[in-house]
Amino acid sequence: MSKFLIALDRNAERWALLMFYVLLVVTMAVEVLRREIFAFSSIWGEELVRYAFIYLVWIGAAAAVRERAHIRIDVVMHYLGPRAKAALYIFGDLVMFVVAIIALYWSIETVLVSVKFGSVSAGLRVSMVWFLMAVPVGFALMLWRLTQSLARDLRSFRDGTPVYEGDKLFD
Repeated sequence: MSKFLIALDRNAERWALLMFYVLLVVTMAVEVLRREIFAFSSIWGEELVRYAFIYLVWIGAAAAVRERAHIRIDVVMHYLGPRAKAALYIFGDLVMFVVAIIALYWSIETVLVSVKFGSVSAGLRVSMVWFLMAVPVGFALMLWRLTQSLARDLRSFRDGTPVYEGDKLFD
Protein backbone atom coordinates (compact mmCIF):
# COMPACT_ATOMS: atom_id res chain seq x y z
CA MET A 1 0.00 0.00 0.00
CA SER A 2 1.38 3.43 -0.86
CA LYS A 3 2.33 5.94 1.80
CA PHE A 4 -0.55 8.18 0.76
CA LEU A 5 -3.15 5.43 1.24
CA ILE A 6 -1.66 4.51 4.60
CA ALA A 7 -1.78 8.16 5.69
CA LEU A 8 -5.33 8.45 4.37
CA ASP A 9 -6.43 5.35 6.26
CA ARG A 10 -4.80 6.59 9.44
CA ASN A 11 -5.97 10.20 9.24
CA ALA A 12 -9.03 10.51 6.96
CA GLU A 13 -11.48 11.22 9.76
CA ARG A 14 -9.07 13.60 11.50
CA TRP A 15 -8.61 15.67 8.36
CA ALA A 16 -12.34 15.79 7.68
CA LEU A 17 -13.10 16.63 11.32
CA LEU A 18 -10.53 19.43 11.25
CA MET A 19 -11.99 20.84 8.02
CA PHE A 20 -15.58 20.85 9.32
CA TYR A 21 -14.52 22.17 12.73
CA VAL A 22 -12.62 25.09 11.20
CA LEU A 23 -15.58 25.81 8.90
CA LEU A 24 -17.92 25.78 11.90
CA VAL A 25 -15.75 28.01 14.11
CA VAL A 26 -14.87 30.54 11.41
CA THR A 27 -18.46 30.85 10.19
CA MET A 28 -19.77 31.19 13.72
CA ALA A 29 -17.16 33.84 14.59
CA VAL A 30 -17.94 35.82 11.44
CA GLU A 31 -21.66 35.65 12.16
CA VAL A 32 -21.21 36.81 15.77
CA LEU A 33 -19.05 39.73 14.63
CA ARG A 34 -21.55 40.66 11.91
CA ARG A 35 -24.41 40.55 14.38
CA GLU A 36 -22.65 42.49 17.15
CA ILE A 37 -20.75 45.05 15.07
CA PHE A 38 -23.02 45.57 12.06
CA ALA A 39 -26.36 44.51 13.60
CA PHE A 40 -26.81 42.27 10.58
CA SER A 41 -26.52 38.53 10.15
CA SER A 42 -26.75 36.32 7.12
CA ILE A 43 -29.49 33.82 6.50
CA TRP A 44 -26.97 31.16 5.49
CA GLY A 45 -24.50 31.36 8.40
CA GLU A 46 -26.56 29.51 10.98
CA GLU A 47 -27.47 26.88 8.40
CA LEU A 48 -23.84 26.32 7.38
CA VAL A 49 -22.81 25.92 11.03
CA ARG A 50 -25.65 23.44 11.64
CA TYR A 51 -24.70 21.25 8.69
CA ALA A 52 -20.99 21.40 9.49
CA PHE A 53 -21.86 20.22 13.00
CA ILE A 54 -23.92 17.34 11.60
CA TYR A 55 -20.94 16.21 9.49
CA LEU A 56 -18.71 16.56 12.57
CA VAL A 57 -20.99 14.24 14.53
CA TRP A 58 -21.21 11.48 11.93
CA ILE A 59 -17.55 11.52 10.94
CA GLY A 60 -16.65 11.72 14.63
CA ALA A 61 -18.75 8.62 15.28
CA ALA A 62 -16.73 6.75 12.65
CA ALA A 63 -13.49 8.00 14.19
CA ALA A 64 -14.70 6.78 17.58
CA VAL A 65 -15.34 3.32 16.13
CA ARG A 66 -11.75 3.26 14.85
CA GLU A 67 -10.34 4.25 18.23
CA ARG A 68 -12.84 2.22 20.29
CA ALA A 69 -13.82 5.46 21.98
CA HIS A 70 -17.58 4.92 22.16
CA ILE A 71 -19.04 4.68 25.65
CA ARG A 72 -19.19 1.11 26.89
CA ILE A 73 -19.54 -0.76 30.11
CA ASP A 74 -16.38 -2.81 30.48
CA VAL A 75 -16.47 -4.03 34.08
CA VAL A 76 -16.69 -7.66 32.96
CA MET A 77 -13.75 -7.22 30.57
CA HIS A 78 -11.29 -6.88 33.49
CA TYR A 79 -11.99 -10.46 34.54
CA LEU A 80 -11.67 -12.11 31.13
CA GLY A 81 -8.70 -13.55 29.31
CA PRO A 82 -7.50 -12.31 25.92
CA ARG A 83 -9.57 -14.74 23.85
CA ALA A 84 -12.80 -14.12 25.76
CA LYS A 85 -12.27 -10.35 25.47
CA ALA A 86 -11.66 -10.68 21.75
CA ALA A 87 -14.82 -12.81 21.40
CA LEU A 88 -16.92 -10.18 23.18
CA TYR A 89 -15.46 -7.40 21.07
CA ILE A 90 -16.14 -9.44 17.92
CA PHE A 91 -19.74 -9.93 19.05
CA GLY A 92 -20.13 -6.19 19.74
CA ASP A 93 -18.61 -5.30 16.38
CA LEU A 94 -20.95 -7.70 14.58
CA VAL A 95 -24.01 -6.23 16.30
CA MET A 96 -22.82 -2.74 15.45
CA PHE A 97 -22.14 -3.85 11.87
CA VAL A 98 -25.73 -5.06 11.43
CA VAL A 99 -27.14 -1.86 12.93
CA ALA A 100 -24.88 0.24 10.68
CA ILE A 101 -26.00 -1.64 7.57
CA ILE A 102 -29.66 -1.08 8.44
CA ALA A 103 -29.03 2.59 9.22
CA LEU A 104 -27.02 3.02 6.01
CA TYR A 105 -29.87 1.56 3.98
CA TRP A 106 -32.48 3.86 5.51
CA SER A 107 -30.27 6.92 5.35
CA ILE A 108 -29.69 6.31 1.64
CA GLU A 109 -33.48 6.06 1.23
CA THR A 110 -33.79 9.53 2.75
CA VAL A 111 -31.18 10.91 0.36
CA LEU A 112 -32.97 9.33 -2.61
CA VAL A 113 -36.27 10.92 -1.57
CA SER A 114 -34.51 14.28 -1.44
CA VAL A 115 -33.05 13.67 -4.90
CA LYS A 116 -36.48 12.70 -6.23
CA PHE A 117 -38.22 15.83 -4.96
CA GLY A 118 -35.29 18.22 -5.41
CA SER A 119 -35.43 19.75 -1.95
CA VAL A 120 -33.12 22.66 -1.23
CA SER A 121 -32.01 24.30 1.99
CA ALA A 122 -33.78 27.47 3.08
CA GLY A 123 -30.77 29.73 3.50
CA LEU A 124 -28.05 28.41 1.24
CA ARG A 125 -30.44 27.32 -1.54
CA VAL A 126 -28.27 24.23 -2.06
CA SER A 127 -29.62 20.75 -2.66
CA MET A 128 -30.38 19.03 0.64
CA VAL A 129 -28.66 15.92 -0.73
CA TRP A 130 -25.28 17.40 0.24
CA PHE A 131 -26.38 17.77 3.85
CA LEU A 132 -28.38 14.56 4.11
CA MET A 133 -25.35 12.65 2.82
CA ALA A 134 -23.66 13.19 6.20
CA VAL A 135 -25.52 10.21 7.65
CA PRO A 136 -24.73 7.64 4.93
CA VAL A 137 -21.14 8.90 4.74
CA GLY A 138 -20.81 8.47 8.49
CA PHE A 139 -22.29 4.97 8.46
CA ALA A 140 -20.19 3.94 5.44
CA LEU A 141 -17.07 5.09 7.29
CA MET A 142 -18.28 3.21 10.37
CA LEU A 143 -18.70 0.04 8.32
CA TRP A 144 -15.18 0.43 6.96
CA ARG A 145 -13.75 0.95 10.46
CA LEU A 146 -15.83 -1.93 11.85
CA THR A 147 -14.44 -4.21 9.13
CA GLN A 148 -10.91 -3.20 10.14
CA SER A 149 -11.79 -3.70 13.81
CA LEU A 150 -13.25 -7.16 13.14
CA ALA A 151 -10.11 -8.20 11.26
CA ARG A 152 -7.92 -6.92 14.11
CA ASP A 153 -10.08 -8.69 16.73
CA LEU A 154 -10.15 -11.95 14.79
CA ARG A 155 -6.33 -11.89 14.67
CA SER A 156 -6.24 -11.30 18.44
CA PHE A 157 -8.72 -14.13 19.00
CA ARG A 158 -6.76 -16.50 16.77
CA ASP A 159 -3.37 -15.64 18.28
CA GLY A 160 -4.55 -15.23 21.87
CA THR A 161 -2.94 -11.78 22.03
CA PRO A 162 -4.48 -8.87 23.94
CA VAL A 163 -7.26 -7.18 22.00
CA TYR A 164 -7.03 -3.48 21.15
CA GLU A 165 -9.23 -1.65 23.65
CA GLY A 166 -8.52 1.93 22.68
CA ASP A 167 -6.73 4.57 24.67
CA LYS A 168 -7.77 4.88 28.29
CA LEU A 169 -9.00 8.28 29.45
CA PHE A 170 -8.87 7.42 33.15
CA ASP A 171 -7.19 4.71 35.21
